Amino acid sequence: MSAPKSPAKSPQNRSELSVTPMSEDISAWYNDVIARAELAERGPAKGTMVIRPYGYAIWELLQRQLDDRFKATGHQNAYFPLFIPESYLRREAEHVEGFAPELAVVTHGGGKELEEPLVVRPTSETVVGEMFAKWISSYRDLPILINAWNNVVRWELRPRMFLRTTEFLWQEGHTAHVDEADAMEETLRMFGVYDEFARNVAAIPMVRGEKTPGERFAGAKRTFTIEGMMRDGKALQSGTSHYLGTNFAHAFDITYQDEQNTLQHAHTTSWGMSTRMIGALILAHGDDRGLVLPPRLAPHQVVIVPIGRGDALGTTTAEAQRVAGLLREQGVRVEVDVRDQSPGFKFNDWELKGVPMRVELGPRDLEAGVVVLAQRVGDEDEDGRARKHTLSVAELVDGMQARLDAYHELLVARAEAYRDEHSARIDDLEAFDAQVAHGFAYALHCGEPTCEATIQERTRATPRCVPTEGPEESGACIACGAPSAYGRRVVFARAY
Repeated sequence: MSAPKSPAKSPQNRSELSVTPMSEDISAWYNDVIARAELAERGPAKGTMVIRPYGYAIWELLQRQLDDRFKATGHQNAYFPLFIPESYLRREAEHVEGFAPELAVVTHGGGKELEEPLVVRPTSETVVGEMFAKWISSYRDLPILINAWNNVVRWELRPRMFLRTTEFLWQEGHTAHVDEADAMEETLRMFGVYDEFARNVAAIPMVRGEKTPGERFAGAKRTFTIEGMMRDGKALQSGTSHYLGTNFAHAFDITYQDEQNTLQHAHTTSWGMSTRMIGALILAHGDDRGLVLPPRLAPHQVVIVPIGRGDALGTTTAEAQRVAGLLREQGVRVEVDVRDQSPGFKFNDWELKGVPMRVELGPRDLEAGVVVLAQRVGDEDEDGRARKHTLSVAELVDGMQARLDAYHELLVARAEAYRDEHSARIDDLEAFDAQVAHGFAYALHCGEPTCEATIQERTRATPRCVPTEGPEESGACIACGAPSAYGRRVVFARAY
């Protein structure tokens, strides 16, 4: 006799469509959203995750739109091995020191001990450097502009799905150039691509800036970052671009003959964005009811729910499919929900999953030649419920792309307003401690890693970046009183 199903497994159980309020416990809220919106599950090995179809559809949309941007800037996709000889990492001492605590190392294979241990790639600079040394001989071979879509492994002690997992998906760009000026132009170009993508696709306005020396990527000369504010005031590093100088070129002998037949070392860059961006979507836009997806990354931009019983349901479903076809002709991603569930269940389910627009179509609507439209956020009544608007089918179809664009801009403005409300210029330590508990603190800083470590120990805040925009300012470091190092204020925050 089979065991009865747990009530928690029943799709009709109301608790399956509710989440812990964000204001009560954002960590529990985050885990609830991922599970109940069917984004991912924990994998059997600690720190791994299984990305479910709905979550992977978001990744595919992100990947496709980023990839288009990479190709438009002249980059080509390639693939590099998962396993890297341990000796490769040791050629670039600063790089291996930075990654040593996170490395996964294979010592046995095929039933015997390996002659040389293999590192499961934490990132690919070393193996790319080996290949670049083979591919480059003349200045005519430069620049080389490569991107790779792959997985990497970094052993996480405190994993959180999408934010910090032992294995994650990402893209990593690797390029080689004739000199620092050309390499820096590339570094800043891709930094700009990430910032534009975050705002215009993910609807997250970022703080753009350069990492302090203590926060740079291991082996980099300069690291640029985009930092988003999540809805608990914490920062999330969402994309980075690194100028590596000639560090890896010296380690891997990446040289070329210049126009005067003089041997030179190439200047290299690397840059990456990962599935962490899905975590950013969840935390930057979500609310107590679940996900709030930006339309350009929503697997379903519009969901149509036909309503009725018996023959009436068949008729409204046929009309829903017809309307869906018209919307698809306009380039809209549409789902018609024909599940054997109540309309109320479907409304709550799609709200939890963050679908931007919901369309209801019942027998009376069909008779009147109209549909009912509601959007996920930004158009609520005094009780916080989504307002419903009655439209003709033609109005719905002809105006949907404009509605989705307006919804995107609404999310950008909403996130920007939240960030501005939770950011402040700070000039004394007591106010600093209070500010980083719930937002971004803009403070003067000496730039010394030891000072940063002291601040982190006391407040758990780190310097997220030195903003590339903002007023010039100098003075005393907020923590130690030494002269500030950067000519403008540094953004400090607690971070994921």
